[in-house]
Amino acid sequence: MEAGKTRRSYGAEFKRDAVKLVIDRGRSAREVAKGLGVNETILYRWIKQYREDPENAFPGNGNLKPEDEELRGLRRELEDVKEERDILKKAVGIFSRVRQ
Repeated sequence: MEAGKTRRSYGAEFKRDAVKLVIDRGRSAREVAKGLGVNETILYRWIKQYREDPENAFPGNGNLKPEDEELRGLRRELEDVKEERDILKKAVGIFSRVRQ
């Protein structure tokens, strides 16, 4: 990024409205991007995201789609279970040596 330029962030509602101008109203992406002061490439990315999953498009900063949130939780749970398993293996090894 060039010095002095800051990265703009756009809210989900803004993105959704911009996409709907192209999809529902039939306006060109170039025209909408220019009118909103948004890079045309970014608008095309928003359109792609919206078409892939209209319900969960643009979840926001730090927010995940429900299936991604579930996946994150399952991975965390799997790590916990692996850690518990490793602890139990060590405990079995310790108690096995004590009995001999």
